[in-house]
Amino acid sequence: MNTPSTGSHPRDTRPPLTHPIRPTHPLAVTRVADHQWHALEDDEVVGRAHAAHRPDGRLFVSVDAWHDTAFAALAETLLADLPGPLHTVVDETDTELAAQWRAFGFVPGRGEWEYEVPTDPAVTGLGAARPPAGITVVPAGAADEARLRALHPTIRAEVEAAVGWRTMPAEVRPLPPGVTVVDPTTYTVAEAPDGAYLGLLRLATATRRPRVGLLAVRTDARRRGIARALLADVLNGLHRSGVRTASAEVDEDNAAAAALFDGIGARRVNRALELVR
Repeated sequence: MNTPSTGSHPRDTRPPLTHPIRPTHPLAVTRVADHQWHALEDDEVVGRAHAAHRPDGRLFVSVDAWHDTAFAALAETLLADLPGPLHTVVDETDTELAAQWRAFGFVPGRGEWEYEVPTDPAVTGLGAARPPAGITVVPAGAADEARLRALHPTIRAEVEAAVGWRTMPAEVRPLPPGVTVVDPTTYTVAEAPDGAYLGLLRLATATRRPRVGLLAVRTDARRRGIARALLADVLNGLHRSGVRTASAEVDEDNAAAAALFDGIGARRVNRALELVR
């Protein structure tokens, strides 16, 4: 099973457009850094745009604009300066923002559920969850880095062959070629008796609430309860430290992942749309 989660997306978080009117002063777009642009009106910033490659190579863009004209100017600049295809993520309820992107040729690519995940074992039912016989859960920070780095490409290749790595939310940050593990201390892993790593869970903590960034098990080790055991170790640990909820993001077409989170009492709180041009 592969259970995507997390990732932090460059979602557009703009102030309400209470007066989305055309500006009275000339508007100019300036590149202020690599893959960053500002829209200036009378020497004041009225919008910002950003672009970033995800580890799988997809290029994601976002625009924060104070009014429609600034949004249009920034979007036109992105389309002119960047190679396609381009991706962006919007909240399903933000129909206005989705319409703005659609006007520039973006169409729906995929949907993603955001979950609020309880940590209390009395709610999740994971208090008594144990790994299969012979399998050991290695806590975060204790995994062997070499074996972890060897497991990650295997997991990725299996996901790519099944549902496609594009369905896996990931931190939006550029990585050097060949680098797949940024911080080994964020991974909890499942270890076989021979020392091989069979599955992993990455937990991001530098967010508003802890976020399950990736939960995946090797194809030859699935349907044995390893994913539940990894979740139990991480969520029970968060509960003991006083954290009441975590978050996770699951591709809406990943029925197995959704069933896992639905089955532990996680609540769907939002749906995000990925648009592509």
